Amino acid sequence: MVHLKGALIFLVCAVFLSSVGTAYTDTPNLHGFSELPIKGMVTMIDLGAEKCIPCKMMAPIMAKLEKVYAGRAAIVFIDVWKNKEQVGRFGIRAIPTQVFFNVNGIEVYRHVGFMSEEDIVAQLKKMGIR
Repeated sequence: MVHLKGALIFLVCAVFLSSVGTAYTDTPNLHGFSELPIKGMVTMIDLGAEKCIPCKMMAPIMAKLEKVYAGRAAIVFIDVWKNKEQVGRFGIRAIPTQVFFNVNGIEVYRHVGFMSEEDIVAQLKKMGIR
């Protein structure tokens, strides 16, 4: 994800990035990445980099969806160029990669590359998130 002018969420993310990475504002009690995925809540983790072109293209989509799904699903971004240890942990081979976890913390879907808003919404619906 990238910082986009006028997108407050990315200002919040940039501050958070300086210590542990980026998390959207609805992620409850996120202290680093050890609590991911968040048990008891559907979690979407978008693994990318601030300077990655497809990641930049997804930034406004992710900001919108973060607001739409606040309180119903945890939406988290991790900059893997700044948090290299997460690459191995999540088995990342290319960015962006989106990983969806059910409420039990089990990975149920993975997508590599740009993911459209419609496809993200469809996946969340398949997981019971409306």
